[in-house]
Amino acid sequence: MTAPDAPQAPDSRNTEAAREGDESRAGDVAAPSAAELESTRRGGGETILEVDHLVKHFPIKAGILFDREIGRVRAVDDVSFTVRSGETLGLVGESGCGKSTLSRTLLQLIKPTSGSVRFQGREITDLSSGEMRKLRQEMQMIFQDPYASLNPRKRVAQIIGDPMKLHGVSSGDERRKAVQALLERVGLNPEHYNRYPHEFSGGQRQRIGVARALALEPKLIVADEPVSALDVSIQAQIINLLEDLQNDFDLTYLFVAHDLSVVRHVADRIAVMYLGKIVEIGPADEVYSKPIHPYTLSLLSAVPIPDPHANAARNPIVLEGDVPSPANPPSACRFHTRCPFATEICSEVEPQLIDHGNGHWAACHHPLDREHPEAIAAVVPSAA
Repeated sequence: MTAPDAPQAPDSRNTEAAREGDESRAGDVAAPSAAELESTRRGGGETILEVDHLVKHFPIKAGILFDREIGRVRAVDDVSFTVRSGETLGLVGESGCGKSTLSRTLLQLIKPTSGSVRFQGREITDLSSGEMRKLRQEMQMIFQDPYASLNPRKRVAQIIGDPMKLHGVSSGDERRKAVQALLERVGLNPEHYNRYPHEFSGGQRQRIGVARALALEPKLIVADEPVSALDVSIQAQIINLLEDLQNDFDLTYLFVAHDLSVVRHVADRIAVMYLGKIVEIGPADEVYSKPIHPYTLSLLSAVPIPDPHANAARNPIVLEGDVPSPANPPSACRFHTRCPFATEICSEVEPQLIDHGNGHWAACHHPLDREHPEAIAAVVPSAA
């Protein structure tokens, strides 16, 4: 099945008026801040993480005698969002859109080019390495590859226990018992604490990574595609484990994935990222049932429906062309080169995130809920 037909060209006077209005907004109104995004949300707990206009560019250099910058890879480009205590924010997008770079930048494993990251109200981008080391006790990460993230020369007791030793949490026999208790909590035999990583399967290794992240009893865990390298049956086990741990330890998650079907089971809210920018963010149920940005709808098109009749009746969006390079992103809306609904304005004026109600924001000149509800109904059965 193919993408819906592109819309007919609107009246030139209306197009010009729309363009002038968008240019005015683009020139006078900056991208919404984290505080503005937070102000439209209902209920919930205290904000634990606040990201404001975060940017991470990697310089492209050339030359032998003189090292000069000839360009930049815009991995993360003006990203803002908040995460409340106890919630799970799902961050989704294609490979190469900047999800992992954003995750590492939040924890200061990579220093940002500009922007602000506040954890529990404290700015952390300007902290020294010593100050950041103390803060890492409350901010931990589960890495994507369970084979590469565990030191093959260390036993499990060291992998999980070293953070406790470094931060002076426990020592000696107390630390051994704590490691064994964590292993048991994540579903592993506590008697295996003296084994090496190569003696475990992929799913078991990822459980060790989860136990390591829990060792210091953090408040925030950034899970960078924690199940993408695992079999489907093992994925469900790890996701269920993470949900149970969140309830038991009162954890807050930033859950990174490229598969919306995975995120749907764990996330309270979803942020959709494309070429370094967040193009849509809102409550998980609304993003799934009423997507506003065409890119979000294309991601939903790739998620199969268990009902074969409903799946066959869908008319999914099939994106054409390759993902543009973040070193040379398209002008204005970065998705316009692949969008089936793009018009001239999309290549001339960059859309900003606009509130569509109930904390649901999207950056699109042609929001699907207003201009193309039939496209939503063709992909999302519940919207029909």
